[in-house]
Amino acid sequence: MLEILNREFIYFWYYFTLQFSQIFGYWVAGMLIGSAVSVFFKDKIHGMMRNMKDDGSSIVGIVFASVLGVISPLCMYGTIPIAASFSKGGIKDEWLASFMMSSILLNPQLIIYSAALGIKVLCVRIVTCFICGIVAGLIIRFAFKKRSFFTFKSFEEPKNKDTDPNMVFRFLKNLYRNLKATGLYFLLGIILSALFQRYIPQEAITRVFGGNEAWGVLMASTIGVPLYVCGGGTIPIIKNWLANGMSLGSAAAFMITGPATKITNLGALKVVLGAKHFAMYWGFVILFSCVTGIIINMIF
Repeated sequence: MLEILNREFIYFWYYFTLQFSQIFGYWVAGMLIGSAVSVFFKDKIHGMMRNMKDDGSSIVGIVFASVLGVISPLCMYGTIPIAASFSKGGIKDEWLASFMMSSILLNPQLIIYSAALGIKVLCVRIVTCFICGIVAGLIIRFAFKKRSFFTFKSFEEPKNKDTDPNMVFRFLKNLYRNLKATGLYFLLGIILSALFQRYIPQEAITRVFGGNEAWGVLMASTIGVPLYVCGGGTIPIIKNWLANGMSLGSAAAFMITGPATKITNLGALKVVLGAKHFAMYWGFVILFSCVTGIIINMIF
């Protein structure tokens, strides 16, 4: 029995160290760049959103808002109070929807993490998240012309934690908070990935997520709901699945539904959307992820 346990531990340790060596550098780079953006560029990014004016080019504003959402470093609990202040400043709901949707799906830190999956996967993730923000904004523009979509009554501007007068200390404190927020999930993701590599046959991954079948995309969209906890923690798992036959479309669907339905994000969104609009959000996320995954599989 002891011999079997020792053998299994050796296998597990091999897969764990392999995944760790492949992804650790991206995780460190992601934290460093994410903290730098948060400390030195966050106010400038949000300032550009506040300065958007209603000059008749609403669709251009939707596109610009989606770009700002992608490069915004805040999590959803930070994004919603910021969006509330934007709303009080007169920013349109369609611009807010575009900004919030792309901000949920992506941020500078997660972009760096995703580079570990390869350039093709990284480009697909950036483009699909950017387009998702645009589509969300367009839907609000045309379906809610004379109606308010959000309710921000209970939200105020979040307290800025990056206030140390020394810029170096300010950056290091942000980096420490980043480490606490992502470190455990990063290690958990590598552990799960090592277990998948050891005990889940490649044929099973290919059968569930592989090929160009809509079924694989739908399964990836569905499993993204309960499995996604932290962006950095899912990178090792996605990397393992892609290596074992997961299609690019299925990976794209997982990378959309995962962050969009993460439990902490849903809790915040429920407050500002209400039951009816919250259900619409769920339907939009699942439909968009499935359609996107199928299209990507057709292209690639």
